[in-house]
Amino acid sequence: MGKTTNKVSAEVRERAVRMVLGNPGQHGSRWQAIASVAAKIGCPANTLNSWVKKAEVDSGQRAVIPSDMAEKMKSLERQNRELRQANEILGKASAYLALAELDRRSK
Repeated sequence: MGKTTNKVSAEVRERAVRMVLGNPGQHGSRWQAIASVAAKIGCPANTLNSWVKKAEVDSGQRAVIPSDMAEKMKSLERQNRELRQANEILGKASAYLALAELDRRSK
């Protein structure tokens, strides 16, 4: 059986996150707040928990790299890896051509 998805609009998602983060004293614990709000909007509590964590990261409240920076870093690492491979290929080609030139001159 396939995974079912219940798309929640960005507005509802942001409001749910604000409800969890905005009223810390209303519930006994953060998880209770998440479970309560998740039930109200009709999504799994774990899903809302991940939205709340992502919002905290993106706002700088959690000491983790924000998602946009993580994506940028991944892209730059990929570019760096490709450039290193290109440099290695060019270095080998240069050495090969230098040997070919020496061989040509010695004949």
